Amino acid sequence: MRKGHPYGLHRVLDPPGAMPQPAWKLDNQPVCYDNELLIDVERLSIDAASFTQIRMEANDNPERVAAIMRRIVEERGKHHNPVTGSGGMLVGRVAEIGSALSTRVDVAVGERIATLVSLSLTPLYLEDIVDIQMASGQVTVRGKAVLFETGIFAKLPEDIPEAVALAVLDVCGASAQTARIVQPGQHVVVLGAGGKSGLTVLCQARRSAGNGRVVAVETSPEGQARIAQLGCADAVLAVDATLPLEVMAAVEEALGGHLADVVINCVNVPNTELSSILCAKEHGLVYFFSMATNFAAAALGAEGVAKDVELHIGNGYCRGHADHAIHLLRTTPELLRIFEEKVAASRTKDAEHLSTTLKEAAK
Repeated sequence: MRKGHPYGLHRVLDPPGAMPQPAWKLDNQPVCYDNELLIDVERLSIDAASFTQIRMEANDNPERVAAIMRRIVEERGKHHNPVTGSGGMLVGRVAEIGSALSTRVDVAVGERIATLVSLSLTPLYLEDIVDIQMASGQVTVRGKAVLFETGIFAKLPEDIPEAVALAVLDVCGASAQTARIVQPGQHVVVLGAGGKSGLTVLCQARRSAGNGRVVAVETSPEGQARIAQLGCADAVLAVDATLPLEVMAAVEEALGGHLADVVINCVNVPNTELSSILCAKEHGLVYFFSMATNFAAAALGAEGVAKDVELHIGNGYCRGHADHAIHLLRTTPELLRIFEEKVAASRTKDAEHLSTTLKEAAK
């Protein structure tokens, strides 16, 4: 069995010497090095920013979405969207365990796992794209993937429906990081609060902030309904997150003339950096979980408006984040119910989309 580098540098083809995530192309041969897990892939969960961009490029045509995904993987050896720079995660069964890992990982061949590292650094070999859930970005596939020895994963819980667990694990870093940064009594603003990550952040922000106010910014009626159902926000602002001055004015009003101690950005569209920055008080903290963030725009934008705030890059990983997110689901029945409803609604939308597509094709 061939020996590999702990960080997967042995898989990098272009440019030589690069790390797997920023590399343009990886070796995606479905063979197992001594320090790798080889996985039979069943499902990809494409991150929201990436899937939104792909859907727009494909004009919401599932066949074109599949073609774009195949093109990305063929060109890059991984699902690393060249426009957004992001990927997603996967679910599959362990097919082989490298000899150097056999006594170091708590998993056996045949067990089902979800990877907790980005598809943007995961060697992926696609055999077929079977089905695309256009509403959720979950894609049923056949193929192989490789997890390096430094790659993290979670076994799928038995007491939570798989699609729900996958949806939460896809954004598990968001709530865990929120638990770290939000302190009792703080005012918290969450942009894009009605999506997967936003809902988990709202739930954790409510727990962490205590008597501090939690403000949700969300424009979609569906997202607003989910926020109301969750019951964790003191105010829900239906204002476009790409309009900085309007967002700031709405937040100030909701907070009684104050700005936020902590702002967490979970929006899946570009150009929301300044809205996040302007909502934060001086010496406040802005956490960009959204992969649609332009971090140069954030840094230069804060400088341009003379705002002395801490800017945190959204790290999808922190120790124990998967366990934290699953615990949040288990201990918040309303959050679990919302995710179950969200998964069911996505399936209904996909069925309706397929029906419409078939009718148009038959004309």
